[in-house]
Amino acid sequence: MTKTSVTSVPGRPDLPGPPDLPGPPDLDRLLGLMTGDEKHGPAATSTLDALWVLYDRVLRVSPGTVDAPGRDRFLLSKGHGPMAYYAVLAAKGFLPEELLPGFGSYESPLGHHPDRTLLPGVEIGSGSLGHGLPLAVGSVLGLRAQGLTGPRVWVLVGDAELDEGSNHEALAYAGPAGLEQLHTLVIDNASATHGWPGGIASRFEAAGWSAETVDGRDHEAMYAAFTAPHPGRARAVVARVEPKS
Repeated sequence: MTKTSVTSVPGRPDLPGPPDLPGPPDLDRLLGLMTGDEKHGPAATSTLDALWVLYDRVLRVSPGTVDAPGRDRFLLSKGHGPMAYYAVLAAKGFLPEELLPGFGSYESPLGHHPDRTLLPGVEIGSGSLGHGLPLAVGSVLGLRAQGLTGPRVWVLVGDAELDEGSNHEALAYAGPAGLEQLHTLVIDNASATHGWPGGIASRFEAAGWSAETVDGRDHEAMYAAFTAPHPGRARAVVARVEPKS
Protein backbone atom coordinates (compact mmCIF):
# COMPACT_ATOMS: atom_id res chain seq x y z
CA MET A 1 0.00 0.00 0.00
CA THR A 2 1.42 3.36 -0.95
CA LYS A 3 1.61 6.37 1.32
CA THR A 4 1.39 10.06 0.54
CA SER A 5 3.51 12.54 2.45
CA VAL A 6 1.91 15.61 3.99
CA THR A 7 3.04 18.94 2.59
CA SER A 8 1.63 22.36 3.30
CA VAL A 9 0.20 24.52 0.54
CA PRO A 10 2.62 27.30 -0.46
CA GLY A 11 1.97 30.48 1.47
CA ARG A 12 -0.06 28.84 4.27
CA PRO A 13 2.16 26.62 6.46
CA ASP A 14 0.17 27.56 9.58
CA LEU A 15 -2.53 24.89 9.20
CA PRO A 16 -1.64 21.19 9.19
CA GLY A 17 -2.51 19.11 6.18
CA PRO A 18 -4.32 15.76 6.29
CA PRO A 19 -2.55 12.83 7.97
CA ASP A 20 -0.35 10.34 6.10
CA LEU A 21 -2.86 7.73 4.95
CA PRO A 22 -3.48 5.30 2.07
CA GLY A 23 -2.83 6.60 -1.42
CA PRO A 24 -4.83 6.24 -4.64
CA PRO A 25 -4.35 2.45 -5.10
CA ASP A 26 -6.50 1.85 -2.03
CA LEU A 27 -9.43 3.89 -3.31
CA ASP A 28 -10.63 1.18 -5.69
CA ARG A 29 -10.85 -1.21 -2.77
CA LEU A 30 -12.79 1.32 -0.70
CA LEU A 31 -15.18 1.96 -3.58
CA GLY A 32 -15.67 -1.77 -3.92
CA LEU A 33 -16.95 -1.99 -0.36
CA MET A 34 -20.02 0.06 -1.31
CA THR A 35 -22.38 -2.35 -2.98
CA GLY A 36 -25.70 -0.64 -2.36
CA ASP A 37 -28.21 0.37 -5.01
CA GLU A 38 -26.18 3.19 -6.54
CA LYS A 39 -27.97 4.82 -9.46
CA HIS A 40 -25.25 7.34 -10.38
CA GLY A 41 -22.05 5.36 -10.81
CA PRO A 42 -20.47 7.66 -13.44
CA ALA A 43 -21.21 10.69 -11.26
CA ALA A 44 -19.08 9.11 -8.56
CA THR A 45 -16.20 7.66 -10.57
CA SER A 46 -15.79 10.82 -12.66
CA THR A 47 -14.89 12.78 -9.52
CA LEU A 48 -12.53 10.28 -7.88
CA ASP A 49 -9.16 11.60 -9.07
CA ALA A 50 -10.03 15.25 -8.51
CA LEU A 51 -11.34 14.58 -5.02
CA TRP A 52 -8.21 12.66 -4.11
CA VAL A 53 -5.88 15.45 -5.25
CA LEU A 54 -7.91 18.03 -3.33
CA TYR A 55 -8.01 16.10 -0.06
CA ASP A 56 -4.51 14.69 -0.30
CA ARG A 57 -2.59 17.77 -1.41
CA VAL A 58 -4.65 20.96 -1.39
CA LEU A 59 -7.41 21.28 1.20
CA ARG A 60 -6.33 22.55 4.62
CA VAL A 61 -8.73 20.42 6.63
CA SER A 62 -8.29 17.18 8.56
CA PRO A 63 -10.42 15.00 10.84
CA GLY A 64 -9.16 17.06 13.77
CA THR A 65 -10.00 20.45 12.24
CA VAL A 66 -13.50 19.90 10.82
CA ASP A 67 -14.88 22.64 13.08
CA ALA A 68 -11.87 24.97 13.06
CA PRO A 69 -12.75 28.49 11.87
CA GLY A 70 -9.59 28.61 9.76
CA ARG A 71 -10.24 25.39 7.86
CA ASP A 72 -10.85 25.23 4.13
CA ARG A 73 -14.45 24.38 3.18
CA PHE A 74 -15.30 21.80 0.52
CA LEU A 75 -18.84 21.67 -0.85
CA LEU A 76 -19.88 18.70 -2.97
CA SER A 77 -22.63 20.16 -5.12
CA LYS A 78 -22.60 17.08 -7.34
CA GLY A 79 -24.00 15.14 -4.41
CA HIS A 80 -26.02 12.56 -6.33
CA GLY A 81 -22.97 10.33 -6.79
CA PRO A 82 -21.21 10.38 -3.42
CA MET A 83 -19.38 7.03 -3.45
CA ALA A 84 -16.03 8.57 -4.43
CA TYR A 85 -16.51 11.27 -1.79
CA TYR A 86 -17.15 8.69 0.92
CA ALA A 87 -14.15 6.63 -0.20
CA VAL A 88 -11.82 9.62 -0.02
CA LEU A 89 -13.22 10.70 3.35
CA ALA A 90 -12.64 7.17 4.66
CA ALA A 91 -9.10 7.07 3.24
CA LYS A 92 -8.34 10.34 5.00
CA GLY A 93 -9.79 9.29 8.33
CA PHE A 94 -12.93 11.43 8.39
CA LEU A 95 -15.16 8.37 8.70
CA PRO A 96 -14.47 4.72 9.60
CA GLU A 97 -14.01 2.31 6.73
CA GLU A 98 -16.43 -0.05 8.44
CA LEU A 99 -19.32 2.22 7.44
CA LEU A 100 -18.76 1.77 3.71
CA PRO A 101 -20.44 -1.65 3.24
CA GLY A 102 -23.66 -0.21 4.65
CA PHE A 103 -23.83 2.50 1.98
CA GLY A 104 -27.42 3.32 1.06
CA SER A 105 -29.00 1.13 3.72
CA TYR A 106 -31.81 2.42 5.90
CA GLU A 107 -29.82 3.07 9.07
CA SER A 108 -26.52 4.04 7.43
CA PRO A 109 -25.23 7.63 7.64
CA LEU A 110 -23.90 7.11 4.11
CA GLY A 111 -26.92 8.01 2.05
CA HIS A 112 -27.27 8.45 -1.69
CA HIS A 113 -26.87 12.15 -0.95
CA PRO A 114 -24.36 13.28 1.71
CA ASP A 115 -25.84 14.67 4.94
CA ARG A 116 -23.87 17.28 6.89
CA THR A 117 -25.69 16.40 10.10
CA LEU A 118 -24.51 12.78 9.98
CA LEU A 119 -20.91 12.92 8.76
CA PRO A 120 -17.99 14.97 10.13
CA GLY A 121 -16.29 17.06 7.48
CA VAL A 122 -19.34 17.27 5.19
CA GLU A 123 -20.19 20.96 4.85
CA ILE A 124 -23.56 20.78 3.07
CA GLY A 125 -26.36 18.35 2.33
CA SER A 126 -26.40 18.17 -1.45
CA GLY A 127 -27.74 16.39 -4.49
CA SER A 128 -30.39 18.80 -5.69
CA LEU A 129 -28.47 20.34 -8.56
CA GLY A 130 -27.70 24.02 -8.78
CA HIS A 131 -27.27 24.84 -5.10
CA GLY A 132 -23.57 24.32 -4.42
CA LEU A 133 -22.08 27.28 -6.24
CA PRO A 134 -24.54 29.81 -4.76
CA LEU A 135 -23.87 28.32 -1.31
CA ALA A 136 -20.13 28.62 -1.91
CA VAL A 137 -20.52 32.29 -2.81
CA GLY A 138 -22.49 32.83 0.39
CA SER A 139 -19.86 30.95 2.39
CA VAL A 140 -17.11 33.24 1.12
CA LEU A 141 -19.16 36.32 1.93
CA GLY A 142 -19.83 34.92 5.41
CA LEU A 143 -16.14 34.34 6.00
CA ARG A 144 -15.34 37.86 4.84
CA ALA A 145 -17.93 39.28 7.21
CA GLN A 146 -16.16 37.48 10.07
CA GLY A 147 -12.77 38.81 9.00
CA LEU A 148 -11.62 35.32 7.95
CA THR A 149 -9.74 35.90 4.71
CA GLY A 150 -7.45 32.85 4.91
CA PRO A 151 -9.86 29.92 4.51
CA ARG A 152 -10.65 28.91 0.96
CA VAL A 153 -13.98 27.59 -0.23
CA TRP A 154 -14.03 24.86 -2.87
CA VAL A 155 -17.17 23.63 -4.61
CA LEU A 156 -17.37 20.68 -7.01
CA VAL A 157 -20.06 20.85 -9.70
CA GLY A 158 -20.80 18.80 -12.79
CA ASP A 159 -20.91 20.18 -16.31
CA ALA A 160 -24.60 19.26 -16.67
CA GLU A 161 -25.33 21.02 -13.39
CA LEU A 162 -24.28 24.26 -15.04
CA ASP A 163 -27.50 24.05 -17.05
CA GLU A 164 -29.20 25.30 -13.85
CA GLY A 165 -29.79 29.06 -13.88
CA SER A 166 -28.87 29.55 -10.23
CA ASN A 167 -25.26 28.78 -11.10
CA HIS A 168 -25.13 31.57 -13.64
CA GLU A 169 -26.35 34.13 -11.14
CA ALA A 170 -23.65 33.06 -8.67
CA LEU A 171 -21.01 32.94 -11.40
CA ALA A 172 -21.93 36.41 -12.66
CA TYR A 173 -21.76 37.85 -9.16
CA ALA A 174 -18.55 36.21 -7.97
CA GLY A 175 -16.40 37.50 -10.83
CA PRO A 176 -17.01 41.24 -10.46
CA ALA A 177 -17.04 40.84 -6.65
CA GLY A 178 -13.47 39.53 -6.77
CA LEU A 179 -14.11 36.56 -4.49
CA GLU A 180 -10.53 35.31 -4.38
CA GLN A 181 -11.35 32.72 -1.70
CA LEU A 182 -13.82 30.98 -4.04
CA HIS A 183 -12.72 27.98 -6.10
CA THR A 184 -15.03 26.05 -8.41
CA LEU A 185 -14.09 22.63 -9.74
CA VAL A 186 -16.17 21.56 -12.73
CA ILE A 187 -16.09 17.87 -13.63
CA ASP A 188 -16.73 17.78 -17.37
CA ASN A 189 -17.89 14.37 -18.61
CA ALA A 190 -19.71 15.80 -21.63
CA SER A 191 -23.17 15.39 -20.14
CA ALA A 192 -24.39 18.99 -20.36
CA THR A 193 -27.55 19.47 -22.40
CA HIS A 194 -26.70 22.78 -24.03
CA GLY A 195 -22.92 22.82 -24.35
CA TRP A 196 -20.60 25.80 -24.10
CA PRO A 197 -19.32 27.73 -27.13
CA GLY A 198 -15.59 28.09 -26.57
CA GLY A 199 -15.64 25.63 -23.66
CA ILE A 200 -16.80 25.85 -20.07
CA ALA A 201 -13.77 27.82 -18.89
CA SER A 202 -14.59 30.64 -21.32
CA ARG A 203 -17.89 31.29 -19.53
CA PHE A 204 -16.09 31.82 -16.24
CA GLU A 205 -13.41 33.98 -17.87
CA ALA A 206 -16.07 36.18 -19.45
CA ALA A 207 -17.42 36.88 -15.95
CA GLY A 208 -14.00 37.90 -14.65
CA TRP A 209 -12.84 34.61 -13.14
CA SER A 210 -9.42 33.03 -13.47
CA ALA A 211 -10.07 29.75 -15.28
CA GLU A 212 -8.19 26.76 -16.64
CA THR A 213 -9.04 23.41 -18.27
CA VAL A 214 -7.06 20.28 -17.38
CA ASP A 215 -7.14 16.50 -17.75
CA GLY A 216 -9.30 15.23 -14.89
CA ARG A 217 -7.20 12.05 -14.57
CA ASP A 218 -3.80 13.83 -14.47
CA HIS A 219 -2.99 14.40 -10.80
CA GLU A 220 -0.01 16.68 -11.36
CA ALA A 221 -1.89 18.86 -13.86
CA MET A 222 -4.81 19.20 -11.46
CA TYR A 223 -2.54 20.02 -8.52
CA ALA A 224 -0.84 22.77 -10.53
CA ALA A 225 -4.21 24.20 -11.58
CA PHE A 226 -5.65 23.95 -8.06
CA THR A 227 -2.73 25.85 -6.52
CA ALA A 228 -2.11 28.44 -9.26
CA PRO A 229 -2.19 32.05 -7.97
CA HIS A 230 -5.25 34.14 -8.92
CA PRO A 231 -4.97 37.39 -6.96
CA GLY A 232 -8.23 39.31 -6.70
CA ARG A 233 -10.24 36.81 -8.74
CA ALA A 234 -12.35 33.74 -8.15
CA ARG A 235 -10.84 30.57 -9.61
CA ALA A 236 -12.42 27.88 -11.79
CA VAL A 237 -10.77 24.63 -12.87
CA VAL A 238 -12.53 22.47 -15.47
CA ALA A 239 -11.41 18.83 -15.18
CA ARG A 240 -12.25 16.87 -18.31
CA VAL A 241 -12.85 13.14 -17.96
CA GLU A 242 -14.15 10.42 -20.26
CA PRO A 243 -17.70 11.10 -21.56
CA LYS A 244 -20.57 9.68 -19.57
CA SER A 245 -21.67 6.42 -21.16
